[in-house]
Amino acid sequence: MALVAQLSMNGKVAVGAEMRPIKIIAFGDSLTSGLGIAGTAAFPARLESALKAKGHLVTVVNAGVSGDTATSGKARIDWSVPPDADAVIVELGANDALRGIDPKITETALDALLGRLKARGLPILLVGMKAPPNMGATYEQAFNDIFPRLAQRHSVLFYPFFLDGVAANPGLNQPDGIHPNAAGVAVIVGRILPFVERLISRIRNGNQSMAAGDQAIATAFHCN
Repeated sequence: MALVAQLSMNGKVAVGAEMRPIKIIAFGDSLTSGLGIAGTAAFPARLESALKAKGHLVTVVNAGVSGDTATSGKARIDWSVPPDADAVIVELGANDALRGIDPKITETALDALLGRLKARGLPILLVGMKAPPNMGATYEQAFNDIFPRLAQRHSVLFYPFFLDGVAANPGLNQPDGIHPNAAGVAVIVGRILPFVERLISRIRNGNQSMAAGDQAIATAFHCN
């Protein structure tokens, strides 16, 4: 007899008579993996700690790879997200912008990546990225529009900017001015936490399509 998985109210997945923490995959580039800081200070570990502090029994897996673009992320999505994953946070695009990759290429790759995850029935939190201003206004607009558009297209949860409150703040970044330091990661986690809790709620509710409130958030950050 097939075992039916359900999520209890404290965030544990029930499989038959057994209980296990829900497993969230943090899938991204060096901003996710924690380049330049200790693993315990990286985004996945800090997010897991913050969620546990709020009563959620979760495991957040670090599936970040330094240097990943949207295209290279798409190439590894099938094997980087294990069969027992319950949800995925997708953070990609920073390297695309820094390298000036055509936004159409980035969008096509992310579109395919999200499609593969949706085909598996996985709840998704898409995290937006913004192009640096020195890329020019035309590129910046085209790139920045990718993420809210994809969130609407795929009806996934959307957090507009991974580095919100951290970008361009020397005190929250490493000397390269790109990667957050431990204090910067703490800011990121604090700001994204409510969105991850919505992701957990979506797991609990069987990954229903984007709720009206989530749709409004995506629309508010969409630039026509």
